[in-house]
This record gives sequence, C-alpha cells and structure tokens, in this order.
Amino acid sequence: MSDPVVIVGAGLAAGAAVQALRQEGEDGPIVLLGGEPHPPYERPPLSKEYLRGEADAEALPLHEPGSYDEWEVEVRTGVRAAGLDVADRAIELDDGSSLRYRTLLLATGGRARVIGAEPSERVCYLRTVEDADRLRGHLGAGKRLVVVGAGFIGCEVAASARALGTEVTMLERGPAPLVRVLGEGMGRVLAEIHREHGVDLRLETGMGEVRETAAGVEVETDGGETLEGDAVVIGAGIIPNTEVAEAAGLEIENGIAVDARCATAAEGVFAAGDVASHNHPIFGRIRVEHFDNALKMGAHAARAMLGSEDPFDDPHWFWSDQYDVNLQMGGFAATWDEIVVRGSVEDRDFTAFYLQDGRVRSVLSIGRPRDVRRGMRVISAQVRPDPALLRDEDVDVASLLPE
Repeated sequence: MSDPVVIVGAGLAAGAAVQALRQEGEDGPIVLLGGEPHPPYERPPLSKEYLRGEADAEALPLHEPGSYDEWEVEVRTGVRAAGLDVADRAIELDDGSSLRYRTLLLATGGRARVIGAEPSERVCYLRTVEDADRLRGHLGAGKRLVVVGAGFIGCEVAASARALGTEVTMLERGPAPLVRVLGEGMGRVLAEIHREHGVDLRLETGMGEVRETAAGVEVETDGGETLEGDAVVIGAGIIPNTEVAEAAGLEIENGIAVDARCATAAEGVFAAGDVASHNHPIFGRIRVEHFDNALKMGAHAARAMLGSEDPFDDPHWFWSDQYDVNLQMGGFAATWDEIVVRGSVEDRDFTAFYLQDGRVRSVLSIGRPRDVRRGMRVISAQVRPDPALLRDEDVDVASLLPE
C-alpha cells in the first residue's frame, strides 16, 4: 500500500481538505490527525449560538456522522504532530509513533494568545468547545463579565452575554472596536451598538493585573480602577501553531509561508487555514483567520495536492452577528487612503468601500449584503471606480465591473 495523504488539524481547513480530496479523485489512503478530542468542527458558534445555548454540540461538526467512514478516512483524534522530517517525508506524533506521508497538509490552526493571566476556571480564553462550556457557566442574569479586547471574539462574546442577561464591561485599548479592520469612524458605529445594548464599553483602556478571588475575579485597568466580575474573557487574538513546521526548516512569516497555490517550499508539504501565511495574488502575503477562508483554502490546498497549479485568489469574506446586527465584510485592507460610503451610517443601513490607490480593497456592510457580494467582484477585478459612482445608491455595484 502506498503512503497516505496526511492532514494535520482539527479545524475547518482540515475537514474541507479531506472532503475535497475524495471529491476530486484521491483514491489512496488518507489519515486525519487532530489534536482535539473531536473531528473537525465549526468554531464561529462558540461565541454565538453555542455559547448562548441555542445550539448543542451535535450541531458543531463540519461533516455528518459517518462521513469519514464513507470516505474511508482514518481519523485519529487527540494526537498532535511532534516532529516533521521533510526529507524522509515522515511525521512524528506525540504518542511516540511516526507516520510516513505521500503529501502533507498542515492545517494546525492557532491557539489563544495568553496575556496577563493564565487560563483557569474564571479566566477564560475562547478557542475550543471546552472553553465555551467553561465560559457559559459564568453567564446569565445576575452575573458580571469583564471582556478584555473589542475584536471579533470580544464583541461577539459581549453580545451573547448581554443576550443572556449578563452585566458586561468591555475594555479596549484602541479608540474603537475593531479599529484595525474597520477604522475609527466605522468602529464607532459598533461602539454605539454595544452601548445601546447595555455594555459598559471603556475605550482607550487596557488591562492591568488580574486576580482571582473566592467570589470571582478582579481586573485592574491600566488607569488603576478595579473591576469585579464572576469571570473575565481575554480576547487577544491567536498565535499560529507553527512550531513543528519551524523546527523542520519551513519558512515562517507570521504563519507557515506558502505560495499562491498553498504550497510550502518543501516538496509535497502544503498549509491552509489560520496557520497559513499566503502569498495572495491581489493582497500580497496575508494570514486570514475567518471561517469562509478556512473552508475555501482547505479545499483549494487539496486540489493543489492533487496537482492543480491554480492560485488561491478568493477575495475573502466574513461576517459577524452581534445583537440584531449582521456585519459583513469582503476583501482585505491593511491600510487605505479613503473610505467611500453609500447609504446612511446613522440609520445603520450602509456600505463602506475602502480604497487604496483608487482600487477597492475591502467593502463593509450593515444591512446590505448584496453590495458586499458584488463588491468582492470589484475587488477581484482590481478596477479603479469613480468614488462618486460608489457613493451613488442608484448605481448597481456590479455595473462597475469591466465588460
């Protein structure tokens, strides 16, 4: 029997790759190695429906029960890669065994960035099902939660906690939530939404010391104030799990560096998902941590493993549900020269186009998802539309595409 295709990871990119390999004609053995005790599952509900108790654990797996058996995939959960020999095409596992591979996909994801305090029963970081289960026990009427960081995790946890009747204080060092993604002006819209729903949002306020007490936690701000809560959630982003790849000599650049196809410089080794630092044909080298990217990139990497030379050029799309607001965004803009808005920011019915050198690099919408879908096509086309046309609500965004 030939050596198997090996996929390392427990997230969406790994699961999507397995499915795509079989659908695209891989008929040899496939082994899926996952460090968590679960097969690949969806993480977005952990800060939303699952955290609020509206969805149970059975709704989280990416694939239906029995899918891996149907695809004849050997699934090993609770086992992690401990070493990689790219010359011998062998991977060492933390249970002491080793496994040779024909091709290898590293979809090892990332782990929560720990700052200020180690995780405990009341000091929570949200990355896994078990993390969400622990946090849920501290939410509800009469409970108090301190949230550190107004990024996606912090904002979504705050919204879910408020929906359950929890008192929430949220600290953010920046001048607005999600300021690096949205900019200060658009971020203020999100700040207003959280405050209207009862969140005590403290901007330009960081976290100092965190102390656990018999009754809960005490969180000092960098201004010296002490906040009391039943628990604290620290949302400081993730650290990509690159250790095994780095020890094997693979290039690391804020993640495992891959080319446009998702291939590393080592023959037969690919990377996808949160851990992959991808040389995107439009945006340059970026690492994206969103749900839709993991699914699409995992499937694309699978096709590359089977010989496809096509670049992964998806313009990227993500969403965030907070209270009754659905925020959607397409594209990727690390910086921008101008933000062009159509619609009403005051009424929270608008689309914002982020332009750099005249090209649309990303598009944000509240209440106008069609603009995002069409704006992504404009991003891919790399056209330089007239800002007046972007602003004009009578102009269909799709009409800005070249014929």
